[in-house]
Amino acid sequence: MRFFYYLVCFLFFSFSNAQINISQSKNDNDLKLTALPYYSFGKGLGLTSPDSLFQLNIRFRMQNRVTYIENDGENGAYDGQIRRLRLRFDGYVGNPKFLYAIQLSFAPGDVGEIKEGENLNIIRDAVVFYRPNKHWNVSFGQTKLPGNRQRINSSGGLQLSDRTINNARFTIDRDFGFQVHNINEYMDKFSYNFKAAVSTGEGRNSTDNPDDGIAVTGKAELFPFGAFAKDGTNFEGDIVREKKPKLMISGAFQQNNHARRTQGQLGNDLFEQRTMKSVLLDGMFKYNGWAAMASYMSRTTNENAVTINPLDITQSNYAFVGNGFDYQLSYNTKKNYEFIGRYSIQKVGHDIEALTPNTKQYSLGVTKYIWEHAFKVQAEINYDTLDYFDGTTKNNWYFRFQVEIGI
Repeated sequence: MRFFYYLVCFLFFSFSNAQINISQSKNDNDLKLTALPYYSFGKGLGLTSPDSLFQLNIRFRMQNRVTYIENDGENGAYDGQIRRLRLRFDGYVGNPKFLYAIQLSFAPGDVGEIKEGENLNIIRDAVVFYRPNKHWNVSFGQTKLPGNRQRINSSGGLQLSDRTINNARFTIDRDFGFQVHNINEYMDKFSYNFKAAVSTGEGRNSTDNPDDGIAVTGKAELFPFGAFAKDGTNFEGDIVREKKPKLMISGAFQQNNHARRTQGQLGNDLFEQRTMKSVLLDGMFKYNGWAAMASYMSRTTNENAVTINPLDITQSNYAFVGNGFDYQLSYNTKKNYEFIGRYSIQKVGHDIEALTPNTKQYSLGVTKYIWEHAFKVQAEINYDTLDYFDGTTKNNWYFRFQVEIGI
């Protein structure tokens, strides 16, 4: 962790002439970057130079969890870990129209296993923005693509400790490239956003040999009753208790040409490249403490999803094709105890049905919000049913306790 220590020291001692300010003001250092919808209860630790030509905001968050797991046919086991440990910086240089955002990860579950010949995945986001006005964001660098709602939201803005099984398999996640967002959100009238991206299709921190395949992503978001309070599409649950019904409907499509990984931007390497098409649909409703979400995700390939090692035909790997639905319902009491139920169903594609099971997942959770999503305590129970091609079934379950805190 020496890197972490030296980085923090550098930031605090290099800006000895800066004005240091911990701000709760809406206008001081709240950067509305639609490609990075982090959840923030406050505004972090802000540093602004005396000439106002430079601004830096510093935030951190961590998730500590313990889980009891029982998988079918195996002995029960306990797992305790720091699931996420993030350090985030954002601000502007020279002019508030020119912004930047950096997010680094340090927990083993974030960085991933270190493998020979692969890059260390400390960098999650490193992106520069040009924001000429409140309606347009243009970005260049590595960050989240405009995909499904749950993935776009920060993991710190989730009601349960993890995203769904369908998000784990079908999301398009982060990539390096260009994005353009057109934002038209108003509190009490019809609103809409359009978002587009052209990216490498290789995922984050990739330095593989270049090829001629790129990923093209487009997304539309509609708000029939106006925008949510406090950017409420960017976090789960109605923690602000919307005074009027709010609804969001969105759809995204991506074509990832000549993808090298089993899940496009994610997963292990394929033995042959595949062009993948993803469809991602979402709905979100909030009113008076009630919140409901539904989503559909799918992935298809241009040819058979299974790839064979040309040097050893006994070795194979496959693109994860198929589709899934997620349904989520919750109620947040006036004392900020939230009760959540979620159901997911995942059906794999015909090409791989003999290789991996269809899955159903049932989740029940209780969350106590101390400082909204920035400081919360969560408990949940999760039950999975795995149906295999040969007719066999496995049932797995776990119980988890998690504490999240950040600024």
